Amino acid sequence: MTNDLEDNMIDFEQPCPIRDVLDRIGDQWSLLVLKALEIQTLRFNSLHREIGDISRQMLSRTLKKLENDGYISRTIYAEVPPRVEYTLTDLGGSFLKPMNILIQWANDNHEAICLARKNLSQ
Repeated sequence: MTNDLEDNMIDFEQPCPIRDVLDRIGDQWSLLVLKALEIQTLRFNSLHREIGDISRQMLSRTLKKLENDGYISRTIYAEVPPRVEYTLTDLGGSFLKPMNILIQWANDNHEAICLARKNLSQ
């Protein structure tokens, strides 16, 4: 027989919070999806147009991953044709501040990083 504490334990796939979070949002597309949803709720095709060079299949996978992790929510409207909208959750919204700091840092330092890469390859 298990006790209540054991019943409520979360089975962490990755016990290190840094690796766990960065593995999930540090891919090529997740930050772009979150950034696109920062201002407004969007439908799949609008997200696809907003991001541009992502395949529909990869966008679908990324949205499912972000939804599973609680960053976004998906709302299906019973219409013909069905309408599906994606929006940030409170958790996703709380990630915007550190995400935007990272984006700004990347923008500020991209030239220096590219120059360092170029110098290393010479």
